[in-house]
Amino acid sequence: MFALNLPAFDHQTKQAGGKWYILDRCRQKWVMLTPEEWVRQHFIHHLLAAGYPQPLLSLERGLRYHGLPRRSDIVAYDRAMRPFLLVECKAPQVPLNEKVLAQALTYNHVLQARYVAITNGLAHCYFERQTEPPAHLPLAALPEFG
Repeated sequence: MFALNLPAFDHQTKQAGGKWYILDRCRQKWVMLTPEEWVRQHFIHHLLAAGYPQPLLSLERGLRYHGLPRRSDIVAYDRAMRPFLLVECKAPQVPLNEKVLAQALTYNHVLQARYVAITNGLAHCYFERQTEPPAHLPLAALPEFG
């Protein structure tokens, strides 16, 4: 796979039917190892290393936006089970641009997480949701959990 700008972690992979899979320890199942999944698994472990509790992470959870089904990559909940951080993951070759941010903000329109992150494993952008006036302000780093 690709070298990323995220810490390495101990992971398991396997090949079956000509395809590669990675063990997702949060979901306790093997998932197809795509470039986006490689980024997602690294970012999950980055969150865990930063003190985000595993039981408060939700992966690829469905949501509805204007009646259409969508799926968030990672949502970290606070201890009151409110969305705290929404993370949109892309493959390393996908540039982080306005389109990617717009996708994340569309999901956050539904979830109303305090923070939003977009990552392609090489670059990471963080934002804090502001309600008055409505905006998402850039942050320098991953928000601390707590």
